[in-house]
Amino acid sequence: MYHQATEIRRELLQRVCELSFKGLLREEIDRIPLEMRPRSAALSRCCIHKDRAVIKYRLMTILGFNVSDETDELTRLSEYAQMSMSREKFTDVMLTVVDEACSSCVKQNYTVTNICRGCVGHPCTYSCNKGAITIRKRAEIHPEMCVNCGRCMAACPFHAIVYTPVPCEESCPVGAISKNELGTEVIDWSKCVFCGKCKEACPYSAIMEKTYLVQIIAHLLDPSKKVVAMVAPALAGQYQEPFSKILGAVKAVGFDKIAEVAAGANITSRNEAKEWEERVLEKGEPFMTTSCCPSYKAWAEKKMPELVPYISHTRTPASYTAELVKQEDPDAITVFVSPCMAKRVEGYYDKNTDYVITFEELDAMIKALGIDIASCEPVIPDNSIEKSGRLYARTGGVAASVAQYTEHSDKLTAEVINGLDKDAVKFLKSVVAAKQSDSTLIEVMMCEGGCVNGCSVITSPKAAARQLGALEKKGFL
Repeated sequence: MYHQATEIRRELLQRVCELSFKGLLREEIDRIPLEMRPRSAALSRCCIHKDRAVIKYRLMTILGFNVSDETDELTRLSEYAQMSMSREKFTDVMLTVVDEACSSCVKQNYTVTNICRGCVGHPCTYSCNKGAITIRKRAEIHPEMCVNCGRCMAACPFHAIVYTPVPCEESCPVGAISKNELGTEVIDWSKCVFCGKCKEACPYSAIMEKTYLVQIIAHLLDPSKKVVAMVAPALAGQYQEPFSKILGAVKAVGFDKIAEVAAGANITSRNEAKEWEERVLEKGEPFMTTSCCPSYKAWAEKKMPELVPYISHTRTPASYTAELVKQEDPDAITVFVSPCMAKRVEGYYDKNTDYVITFEELDAMIKALGIDIASCEPVIPDNSIEKSGRLYARTGGVAASVAQYTEHSDKLTAEVINGLDKDAVKFLKSVVAAKQSDSTLIEVMMCEGGCVNGCSVITSPKAAARQLGALEKKGFL
C-alpha cells in the first residue's frame, strides 16, 4: 500500500544509498533525522524528538539491525553504520518492529459512531447474544463483554457501527503478529511465513525490513570485486520503459554483470515438468503443487504439513540462476534483485546467493545516483531464454511454463491459486483430505497477481501486469 509512510521509508533508503555511494555514511548519517525533521517542520507525532527517534530506528533497520539489538540508547547512528560496514554475520530475521513508531493502534473492536440514532427498534441489542450492548441516548458497546462477532454491525440499519482493525494483524494470513503487554506489535517467528503483508499494511511504517544495502554498495565500489545482479522477471513490469533500458539502469548502478532469473525459471519449469511426469503419470500421485514461492512453502510447513508431500521438490529460479553464476565464476558476488521479503529469507539459506535486495531498494540506488532509465545504454536481454520464464512474474505463468516442457500436456490440468486467501486454503484442505484433485498441477502464489504484487515492489500490480503484457506483445520479453 502506497502512502506517506511509504514515501518516508523510500526517502530513508535513498538517503542511505546516497551517503554510501559518496563514502560519507558514517560521517553524515546522524544528520538525517535532523534534516528530515527540522524544528520548523510539521509534526507527525507528539513532539519533534519522537519524530527524530522514529527516523533513527528506521535507519537502524536499513543498516541491517533489529531494534532489539540496541543495548544503549546513546549509541549513535554513525556507530551502527561503522558496525554495519564491518559486519560479516547475518541472521534470517528480516523484519523488525520499530516500537517508537508502534502502539498507536487500539485493539481491534467494534465501535458505535455518532451516526447512531438511538432508534426505538435498536436491532443491535437483539442481535447481540452476549448482552454487550446497552442503549442510553445511543448504543454503547461494552468491550469487556464483546466477542467481536460483528452481528451488531450487520444488524444496524444506519451503518452506525464500524469495525476498527489493527492493520498489521488484520493483514497477516497466519496470525503471526500481536500486541504485547506494552501495546507494541511482536512477530512470532514460529508462525511467520515471510509474506511481508504486515509491513505493507502498517500505516505508520512501524514494521521495517532489514537490508544489506551498506554491504552491497561497498562491494560495488570495490574494483577488485565482481558483483552480479540476478534480476527477477517481475522487474520488467516496474518501470514504463523497455526491458533493455531497465537492465541498463541496473548495470549503471555499478553491477558488473546481469543474470536474468528467467534463465533459472526455464530450468525450474523443465525440472518441474519432469517431476510431474514421474510423480503423477508414473507413480499415480493425485496432484503436485509448484515450489517457487517460498512464502507458500513456509505456510504449508507451518500451517498445513499434510500438504508438504505434494509440493514439488524442484528448486526455485533464483537458486538455479545463482548456481549458474557461481559455476561460471566462483568468486562472483551474487545479488538477487527480488520483489518480496520471502525471497530474502530464501537467499539467506541458499549457498550460492550472497545477498538479496528488493525492487524498492534497487530503486533507491537508481535514484541516489541520479540515473535516468530512459537515457541508459540498453542491455539486450538474453535471447536464449525461453519467453515463458520471463512470465513467471504473474499468476498462471508458472503452470503455463511447466506445461510447455512436457510431451503430455494434454494430461496436465492446472489449477491456479491467485493469492493464498481463505477460499484457497479451503480448496487445498479439500484436495489433501480427499487425496484427489481435478487438477494434476496446482500453482500456488502467496500474493494475488503473483510476484508483481510482492511486498517490496514499487508499482501497482495491475500496472506491472499491463507493462509485462505490453512488453510481451512488442516482443521485448
